[in-house]
Amino acid sequence: MSTAASIRTRAFAVAILSALVGGCTNYQPAPKGFSEATIQPYRLDSGDRLRINVFEQPSLSGTYTVDQAGYVAFPLVGAVPSRGHTLPELEGMIAAKLREGFLKDPDVTIEVDRYRSVFIMGEVGQAGQYAYVPGMTVQNAIAVAGGFTPRANQSSADITRKLNGRIITGRVPITDPVLAGDTIYVRERLF
Repeated sequence: MSTAASIRTRAFAVAILSALVGGCTNYQPAPKGFSEATIQPYRLDSGDRLRINVFEQPSLSGTYTVDQAGYVAFPLVGAVPSRGHTLPELEGMIAAKLREGFLKDPDVTIEVDRYRSVFIMGEVGQAGQYAYVPGMTVQNAIAVAGGFTPRANQSSADITRKLNGRIITGRVPITDPVLAGDTIYVRERLF
């Protein structure tokens, strides 16, 4: 082999190695607050559908959706800020507004009727938007999306999640829990 061919071969090998190592520098482990968010009380956001019951007030009881601005439009009291609040907090806010001239002692209970969707992309059978189910893991979500493609990295996935008003992405094992509103991205394996 000539010197020029040897230099080209080495340059090619260095370029391949640099590309592989460069691809690994995008790795972002999940920050500490990422897994802690999965054990915190559920926080409402746009797209959640709520079943609100006001005891002995059938005209006020019904199903309401948190709108894009993060509010629930509730009869008599108008728009109630909901984004980022827990169910007990929202119950208290609606009850307090109803006490302001509408009902003497309202008893308000709220349940989540339908959680906001999760989004699954990348190396899965059918990427798209899917219903969230409490207790869902990354692996469950991938199964709902048609499973892994033959090229998928089956050990971990990237999750993009809203935490404290910030959008954060981190790499997690497929056994990690998913939250409503998460975006899951399954990467292609290197080999």
